[in-house]
Amino acid sequence: MDRASRIGHLGEVAETMLDYVETKSTFQGKGTMKVPSASYCDDAIYRKEIDLVFKKLPLMLAFTAEMKNPGDYKAMDAVGMPVLITRDKDGTVRAFLNVCSHRGAPVAEEGHGNCSRFVCKYHSWTYGRDGKLIGISEKQTFGDVDRAELGLRQLPCEERNGMIFVVLDPNGSIDLDAYYRGYLDDFADLGLADWHYVGNRTIFGANWKIAFDGYLEGYHFQSLHPETIFPRTPSNCTHYEGFGPSMRIGFPQHEIANLLKPLPREEWGTRENYGYDFVRILFPNVSIFVAPEITQVAQLFPGPTVGENRTVLNYLCREAPKDAEEEEKLQQMANFFRDVTYEEDYVIGMQIQKGLETGAHENLIFGKNERGNQYFHEWLNWYMAQDTTAPEPVM
Repeated sequence: MDRASRIGHLGEVAETMLDYVETKSTFQGKGTMKVPSASYCDDAIYRKEIDLVFKKLPLMLAFTAEMKNPGDYKAMDAVGMPVLITRDKDGTVRAFLNVCSHRGAPVAEEGHGNCSRFVCKYHSWTYGRDGKLIGISEKQTFGDVDRAELGLRQLPCEERNGMIFVVLDPNGSIDLDAYYRGYLDDFADLGLADWHYVGNRTIFGANWKIAFDGYLEGYHFQSLHPETIFPRTPSNCTHYEGFGPSMRIGFPQHEIANLLKPLPREEWGTRENYGYDFVRILFPNVSIFVAPEITQVAQLFPGPTVGENRTVLNYLCREAPKDAEEEEKLQQMANFFRDVTYEEDYVIGMQIQKGLETGAHENLIFGKNERGNQYFHEWLNWYMAQDTTAPEPVM
């Protein structure tokens, strides 16, 4: 689908969301869905999710905006896997396990930097940005080894439309076109590759699925966010579209009629944030909310135990701040988004975790109006079961 066709389609979605507001309705699935409460508390299920989902599927681990220049790198932890992402002098992005081939120490400290080579602090073995072993300290006393076989262990990696995707299995493969089914064109339209990276914040909460469920519906806006989200966005008024296991979730604003109806119909598909908003879900663990001033991208990772998650909240904006005052405003906005996410969503998530661990109810129930949650769990169950028949798409 070309860009004009995508805008035309978004105009149709905008018209649907306008109808939701005017008729006080929402997207409806075929029925309710039960999810076992134990799936949020069982250690065996949690470990299987890491092995079959997080270590097998493409994960969006970094942004072009974080590492634009040759020599830039990012070192991070992803579900207990130390990952090093590098940009070579020709602009190529690669990913490796951040593990020295000598004795297993990291070759880069967690965080961002720029360098021409990576030196293990344990014994000073040295690697190029392409992962090749280029130096062994005091090699005359070490003995003969084949340096060509002792490079960093490479991971499948691809940069696309401002995002860097990695598969955590060194023996795996990556096919973004097959996996995202055209969805990443959204980010080309947004021009994400040219945006400015503001920074990140890390928060901690309950089981990763409890936290992620909160990003997938607007049924809770009035009761949980009466002063932050609800003044802009009505509760229980949501649109869903599926792209493989990922989703684009539409949230109309209260003022959608006043903001769209005065405009020509062909412009409605260009009015994101001015009448409606989207939350873009990248399965299994990323939620992206684009706002005019600042964008929040949440990366949710299973924590060290089944009842914990670690969420990295990344913040980007379309243009770099012009001065220190603008930079400070962006940092304040990032803190505000973080505080709302933690205090209003993650705190109740930890209370939910305690509730589920009591065994009070055998199942959770997702309503027809919570189709995004249903869709997420259908795909998660499919990957966990290693089934051959994929879930039906939401359209």
